[in-house]
Amino acid sequence: MLRIAQALETQLRKAMQRAFPAAWDATQGGGLDPQLAPASKPEFGDFQANAALPLAKPLKQSPRQIATAIVEQLQSDTGFTALCLEPQIAGPGFINLTIRPERLAAEVAARLGDERLGVPSAKNPSPVVVDFSSPNIAKEMHVGHLRSTIIGDSLARVLEFRGHPVLRLNHVGDWGTQFGMLITHLKQVAPKALDTADAIDLGDLVAFYREAKKRFDDDEAFQTTSREEVVKLQSGDSLSLKAWGLLCDQSRREFQKIYDRLDIRLSERGESFYNPFLPAVIDGLKQTGLLVTDDGAECVFLEGVSGKDGKPLPVIVQKSDGGFNYATTDLAAIRYRFAEAPEGDAARRVIYVTDSGQANHFAGVFQVAERAGWIPGGARLEHVPFGLVQGEDGKKLKTRAGDTVRLRDLLDEAVERAEADLRSRLQEEERSEPEDFIHHVAGTVGLAAVKYADLSQNRITNYQFSFDRMLALQGNTAPYLLYALVRIAGIARKGGDLDVAADQLQFSEPQEWALVRELLKFDAVIAEVEEELLPNRLCSYLFELSQVFNRFYDQVPVLKADVDALPSRLALCRLTADTLKAGLGLLGIATLERM
Repeated sequence: MLRIAQALETQLRKAMQRAFPAAWDATQGGGLDPQLAPASKPEFGDFQANAALPLAKPLKQSPRQIATAIVEQLQSDTGFTALCLEPQIAGPGFINLTIRPERLAAEVAARLGDERLGVPSAKNPSPVVVDFSSPNIAKEMHVGHLRSTIIGDSLARVLEFRGHPVLRLNHVGDWGTQFGMLITHLKQVAPKALDTADAIDLGDLVAFYREAKKRFDDDEAFQTTSREEVVKLQSGDSLSLKAWGLLCDQSRREFQKIYDRLDIRLSERGESFYNPFLPAVIDGLKQTGLLVTDDGAECVFLEGVSGKDGKPLPVIVQKSDGGFNYATTDLAAIRYRFAEAPEGDAARRVIYVTDSGQANHFAGVFQVAERAGWIPGGARLEHVPFGLVQGEDGKKLKTRAGDTVRLRDLLDEAVERAEADLRSRLQEEERSEPEDFIHHVAGTVGLAAVKYADLSQNRITNYQFSFDRMLALQGNTAPYLLYALVRIAGIARKGGDLDVAADQLQFSEPQEWALVRELLKFDAVIAEVEEELLPNRLCSYLFELSQVFNRFYDQVPVLKADVDALPSRLALCRLTADTLKAGLGLLGIATLERM
């Protein structure tokens, strides 16, 4: 109801200006906020204006007197009376506002013919970078990458839907000391892997990486040789670069299998991409006077952030041995993304989707970039943190052997369980379906369940992973939402023409009006997710919409409705289906016509 809310706010401001011209002039309107919000309960109408309470003290009147004066002015405005029924003053001075039924019906009609379902395009679309997923080369994607990948993808989809040009970046770990130690180890145990594509599979490569890491930690001579190998790589040694390229390509192909399966689009721009820009970070910080040499390392000391000793904490941007680190790379990325992108389309908003354990790192890096003057005026630099994926015991999700759960294995198990549930249900219903139908439904439901279970949680908190909960047909789950869509598709299969004309909508039942009001919230929810970057708000809305629709479906006849009521009820079914499909699509979740 964004358009309605905006129209209401305009009417309220005009009414307040007329009711209290002296106060309006004194503040140029800035202090007279209508405080318009959705009503907290259906019996209070559609919106509440709460301005009267905070105005009581400056205006030296009771809130009810102020509310009465505002309402009198509202009722003298034909623009308002065409929009709302008579306002009601409740409690100490709340103004309850109910939208006229004919206006609500007109909004439904408008959305039936609108592929954007009432969601406006951004007035001032601006380039956005979403940095997400970010696995490490020579390692398999694990369950920890799931959250970054699907949260980042969902946010990118919402921003794209609003009309912003979005660059989806995969900042993979493809540079640094780990390659020196891996190449050194492979030279000794599997030299073919360094000059022949796919000489070993990724699982073996991961095992070799673990062995190399152990040797690096335990063997000083191996550590020295590994560091020398890094220097070769950084100086452009052809053999080292070839080995590095083969290892990256192999990992990249394995990552892409996961991305294809999850329907994720990304442009890779790993740590190595920013390597040429690292010296300029040091030079730039020197020019601003922020750089301080401390124990041989080049640092920027943070303002307002102290260690246990009470001294300011440093962000180290060049180690005492001359090497660079994650902070240097991230600072180079910020400079590039905001100011130096060759496309001439430098970002105005940069969003990093990583686990909450990196919050302090990004807070420090962002402060350094701000103080260095690398963030343009009006641009936004945001960290989108998320919590851990836990097992049902509340501990970090791991395999029985204590290893981190591979993402590929988790997705496989979700699909296998969805297939087992489907086969069991088909047997109970004595229903026969072809194998390709079973595999398609199981794949769709399994992946949808995994994505939705994650996205429906407040990303800031840890959440407990449970296949049983996420695959349930009841509760706030993907199968529940998908089943609402299947119900609507069933209406169409039984002869209900969902392609109804929108010019003669009429609603009379409470269940119809409840569904109308829920459907009209979609635009406001999308605007909220765009601003606050919380996909769970969209999930909560879609779950509530499914619940309201199911109550409507169970309590009000659709196909057996009277001739006069049938088109309007079919229109509600169609708009519900369109809204659920659009919302699930913004979460990266595919839908079904049959289950």
